[in-house]
Amino acid sequence: MNALSEILTPEYWSVILLPALIAGIAVSFCSSLLGVSLVLKRCSMIGDGLSHVGYGTLCIAVAMGWAPMQVTIPIVIVAAYILLRLSETSRVQGDTAIALFSTSALAIGILASSKANLTTDVSHYMFGSILAMSRGDVILSVVLSICVILVYLLFYDKIFAVTFDENFARATGLNVRFYNLLIAVLTAVTVVLGMMMMGALLISSLMIFPAVTAMKLCKRFRSVMIASVVISVVCFLCGLLLSLCWDTAVGASVIAMNLLAFTTASVNGALRNARVKRLQEQEQEETWQTENC
Repeated sequence: MNALSEILTPEYWSVILLPALIAGIAVSFCSSLLGVSLVLKRCSMIGDGLSHVGYGTLCIAVAMGWAPMQVTIPIVIVAAYILLRLSETSRVQGDTAIALFSTSALAIGILASSKANLTTDVSHYMFGSILAMSRGDVILSVVLSICVILVYLLFYDKIFAVTFDENFARATGLNVRFYNLLIAVLTAVTVVLGMMMMGALLISSLMIFPAVTAMKLCKRFRSVMIASVVISVVCFLCGLLLSLCWDTAVGASVIAMNLLAFTTASVNGALRNARVKRLQEQEQEETWQTENC
């Protein structure tokens, strides 16, 4: 509870908490939008695979003295393209390609960081440390998040078509490969931005949990997308508050809030389905009794 008294100071609010809030909301917005498309396309694990590639690249960049974010973003974009091409043209299935590619990059990154004795310096990329983000990281996160959101909204109709039925989209003349690549690139950028907040181990959960929770509450694509954004931002704010009050890791606290939201939505959906089923059985029984009178 001592952290709450620190929040009240202007220095803590302006220097640490406000940048964390801005970057966290921006990344939560992006990840929830893309999460809906990834879940519906059954590509949920690509976020996890790209985060491992991102962590490996970050380790190498830190060991070499390069700017971590500026180096990692283009490398992860290239990795997203390679994974997409492997899943389309290779005999190796998509999930297998993700596992092979991501674990190899992760191993190389760990070797580089351990050889350079940088294990503690890059640990926050593994577990997340949003309150330690620099001003430059916050600005880069916000700018790229805005770009991701604008591109997603600009090509919303095309992404919608590719997400639900690639064959139909291809039959209508849509360049399905390009829009799949666009989704992969946007996902890659979002994964790298989210690693500072959630860490490589948890960033994929930030993309999947809000989308799955929203699908339990809504049926239409647009409604699911809006609900996913709202759930993601609210869970981030609640998780950040929880971490400040109880001195827990921000990333784990945010995912805990997402887990709570998912559990609540699942229980509510199960109760609603049971009630609907019971009403249908009562109606059938009443109809049967009426017909036999």
